[in-house]
Amino acid sequence: MNFMFTLTVATFAAVVAILFSLQIPFLKLNQVFEPPQIPGTHDYLHSATVIPVTGAIGPESLVFDPNGEGPYTGVADGRILKWQGDGRGWIDYAVTSSQRSECVRPFALELEHICGRPLGLRFDKITGDLYIADAYLGLHVVGPGGGLATKLVSEFEGIPLRFTNDLDIDEDSDTIYFTDSSTVFQRRQFMASILSGDRTGRLLKYHRASKQVTVLLQGLAFTNGVQLSKDHSHVLVAESTSGRILRYWLQGSKTGNLDVLAQLPGFPDNIRRNSKGEYWVALHSKKGIVGNLVASTSWLGKLLLKLPLDFKQLHALVVGGKAHATAVRLSEEGKVLEILEDCEGKTLKFISEVEEKDGKLWFGSVLVPFVGVYESK
Repeated sequence: MNFMFTLTVATFAAVVAILFSLQIPFLKLNQVFEPPQIPGTHDYLHSATVIPVTGAIGPESLVFDPNGEGPYTGVADGRILKWQGDGRGWIDYAVTSSQRSECVRPFALELEHICGRPLGLRFDKITGDLYIADAYLGLHVVGPGGGLATKLVSEFEGIPLRFTNDLDIDEDSDTIYFTDSSTVFQRRQFMASILSGDRTGRLLKYHRASKQVTVLLQGLAFTNGVQLSKDHSHVLVAESTSGRILRYWLQGSKTGNLDVLAQLPGFPDNIRRNSKGEYWVALHSKKGIVGNLVASTSWLGKLLLKLPLDFKQLHALVVGGKAHATAVRLSEEGKVLEILEDCEGKTLKFISEVEEKDGKLWFGSVLVPFVGVYESK
């Protein structure tokens, strides 16, 4: 890092601090830092409908059971809910923690490690068991009847998992692939993980019969979504900070190799495969000026963390200020096939997952109190 570049980054951070200290209207800051337009995008998602998650917030992951019922989703107070349809609404289905006497508020960051925070969800298509990646409590499973989930993995080599994020199941090999986003930061510290340049994210696998855990990849920048390919020859992992979708080979001559399937213009969250073998990637947001600088150098992020900015201000800087939604459909080989957006955040914003089912796209978000539904054109 040469002196001139260090000085430039420091100057930029100082300018940011001055802008906020002068209390310039947030709208004008949005105009300065807003993310760029993506050529060829379709601004259709504002026409999505929303299903409120009454009394809850943050339906991060969405999954349908083997009978096609649902979706099921995990929310910020630690519950997993099941959608029963219009007129019937949501019902409680499962929890990952038995210590729920204090878990009465829709959103309480300081209680997440007690109440649990279910993120990635997947059903075993054969048994109907629901597997849960809980950010604080690790990998869990609950039977088809729901209830209190059973802990499977909460540590590796005697060290607790810090940030279990997503998973996928290979029923053929009796294996679960899952991510640990950081060995340093917990979920409530996700902005610090991104801004500090943390590269302790991992991809792990859990063999159900032997109960053995193996680390497949480490040293990654905020590992997030996980998705097996249709033929199970490789597994995809979203590296949120870098904006990359990584491909780790499980079979064939490339076994054990890692390459980049796609480079995306934002912060990818979960990845989900549709019936054609294509992939939907939810971007938490596109990257504006600050987001791109943070991804390319940890200096700026570390400087921003030292400034008197609260979480909302830091988040607004990194995502470009303007709340929006961006979903990317990729081919099996990583070619961008379609980009759908709600550019102004009129209906959807900060999406975490896109689940395609029966011609509809279902959208989760870790920050809003509803699920979005969009009927494909």
